[in-house]
Amino acid sequence: MTTRWGIAATGGMAAAFASDLALTPDAEIAFVGSRSPASAADFAARFAADGAGAGSYRDLLEAGRRGDVDVVYLATPHPQHRDLAMAAIEARTPVLVEKAFTATLAGAEEVVAAARAAGVFCMEAMWTRFQPAVAHVRDLVAAGDIGEVLLVQADFGAQRDYDPGSRLFDLALGGGSILDLGVYPVSLAQHLLGRPDRVTATGTTYPDGADRSAAIQLSYDDGRAASLTCTLASQTPGRALLVGTGGTVEIVPPFYHPSTVVVRRNGAEPEEVERLPSGRGYVHQAEEVQRCLAAGLTESPLMPLQDTLDVMWVLEEALAQLGITMAEATVEV
Repeated sequence: MTTRWGIAATGGMAAAFASDLALTPDAEIAFVGSRSPASAADFAARFAADGAGAGSYRDLLEAGRRGDVDVVYLATPHPQHRDLAMAAIEARTPVLVEKAFTATLAGAEEVVAAARAAGVFCMEAMWTRFQPAVAHVRDLVAAGDIGEVLLVQADFGAQRDYDPGSRLFDLALGGGSILDLGVYPVSLAQHLLGRPDRVTATGTTYPDGADRSAAIQLSYDDGRAASLTCTLASQTPGRALLVGTGGTVEIVPPFYHPSTVVVRRNGAEPEEVERLPSGRGYVHQAEEVQRCLAAGLTESPLMPLQDTLDVMWVLEEALAQLGITMAEATVEV
């Protein structure tokens, strides 16, 4: 059975996901919603199936309410996620929400509570977690190949010239390195180590207050730890390393979209394993959504909503320690 996707937003992230939906079995774009109906129509002409609808966000959600759309993918700026996700849930339409899930922990808690109360599927679009190479790492850890995981290190830096007019640097639109880039290493560490007991963050900011760089330490009462960095000031290798009692696993850069891992078991030669993603890498999270919907699930076992809340707690703690307070935006739907 074909899953009919609705797309909310028409920017670069939505275009990347839409391109991979064309490679996803049993998937089609049935409706595109945007603040600009003209932009939605143009996007639909580029990516959607023949006869797909296009219009405002309200039109998209009404299509979901009518049963013409099976799931909505939200790719708007972070602070707009809460209102659009809440509206989709109210329309009883499953929703895949781009990361960072919301701008605030409170916003995330609202969405999660609403989805659970309504019994509507909801998942954060942390595509890295579904990459074949990361799935292999997960299997290695579960099998005890490197023993108990003690430490996680990861970095994500992308060089972007400071432009206060750009969304990347606008706090009102969720700008800054932590929500855009830091969410990746934090989510990886949370996936492997669980929710930390303490968060310590230091960093630098731009003239408008958005975070330019951050070093985030996650500490656990049993001594395990994660050392994570993110920045918009410079390109960094994008490497992730898991250190266990029996060896290490390196996720070869870029760890957020990997194809290769190197396993170094204590006393053994390194083993390089290749696991190529499909398309640009977004196919796998789309397949997970479709699998969950077909099975009647309201949460993904690989990306449960509690994991999303744990990640949002870390992100908000780190931002607060840099003196930054985010806010959700009001979206007319």
